[in-house]
Amino acid sequence: MQVQIQALLAAQGGVGAAGEMIGHNMGSHMEVAKPAIFNGEAAKVGGFITACRLFLRMKLRGSTVEEQVQWVLSYVQGGSVDVWKENIMEELEAGEVEYESVEELLTSLRNEFGRGEEELVKAAELRKIEQGGRISGTVHTRVEVHRMNSEMSGLVERPWLQLMCCAVCLPHGCNFR
Repeated sequence: MQVQIQALLAAQGGVGAAGEMIGHNMGSHMEVAKPAIFNGEAAKVGGFITACRLFLRMKLRGSTVEEQVQWVLSYVQGGSVDVWKENIMEELEAGEVEYESVEELLTSLRNEFGRGEEELVKAAELRKIEQGGRISGTVHTRVEVHRMNSEMSGLVERPWLQLMCCAVCLPHGCNFR
């Protein structure tokens, strides 16, 4: 009978005869949101990676690296990311690439699709800055969009664009740098 009671306590995360915690693994019993499908949008790569890391730590900690990589890839679909995913899968199957940790895959994903993410965040911060009627938000947004497009296309170096943006905005209270 005592053995059955200890088995029930262990299954429910109870305390054993010596007072130690038995079978207590809160992470495996907690609900954790799965990441939204990632389709290659630069603005969403950071959130996707964070959601994947959390789920992997809470639910898939004991899984092999290969299982974790495949799980992440199952949430990568649609848009421009399909071609990237297909290439990764072909490389994995051919043995051309082997990840020592799922973090390597997530880093590769950020490097491939995170370009411009930082700039999008800065542009959003600029829109939040209170202009106080001193400068039109439309003018500032146009300067910022032009700056971002030029940088991303590689046509103009960042320092010149930053000077252009600051020359328009700094006298009016913008502290973007």
